[in-house]
Amino acid sequence: MGVFIALFIIISWLSHSAYMLMMLEWTPLSMWMWLHVALQTYLSVGLFITAHDAMHGTVSLNKRINNSLGWIACFLFAGMNYKRLITNHMAHHTFPGTEKDPDYDISQNYVIWFLRFMIRYTTISQLIVMGALFNLLKFIAPEINIWIFWVIPSLLGALQLFTFGTYIPHRTPHTHEMEPHNARTLKKNHLYAMLTCYFFGYHHEHHSSPRTPWWKLYSMK
Repeated sequence: MGVFIALFIIISWLSHSAYMLMMLEWTPLSMWMWLHVALQTYLSVGLFITAHDAMHGTVSLNKRINNSLGWIACFLFAGMNYKRLITNHMAHHTFPGTEKDPDYDISQNYVIWFLRFMIRYTTISQLIVMGALFNLLKFIAPEINIWIFWVIPSLLGALQLFTFGTYIPHRTPHTHEMEPHNARTLKKNHLYAMLTCYFFGYHHEHHSSPRTPWWKLYSMK
């Protein structure tokens, strides 16, 4: 099931990207166009959630398949280094909500935290890859389409992931109910949890059971 869901998200992202880049027109007053942008943003979030599950080995029991799908999802999301992400994410689970946590920021300021979060995870090689892909896409799509239908959904997806997967779950105050993971959880509304971050807002449950894939987290609530 994990492989099927991962492939569904990856293929949906790829096919919808191709459709938007080559078939849609930049019409800023079109609600239909912005709905496509919103859908692509949501699929981008799904890419990272897929990569995240692969980091925990829950996409497939076959390690090669699991890591291959994780690598593909990371690359499509933003040209990210899968192995580097694993190292940082395991540190996050070991020291959640502390100064040793690479995802945490002591400032607690939303904007500063997000900017530092992005800088911390951005590498020179990633920028080179994304720049090369941007220029290659110019051969098949107008540049405005690349900005609106590829760049913006990726940035909005990163913002959505940060908000519902990092900032809200781990911001202070750290209460007794958040122990021992310094992670809070959304109130029980499965539709809201799915739409915001693929049940990843059930974050205390995730830290308590990191081997539970995202599509089963609702059952842990």
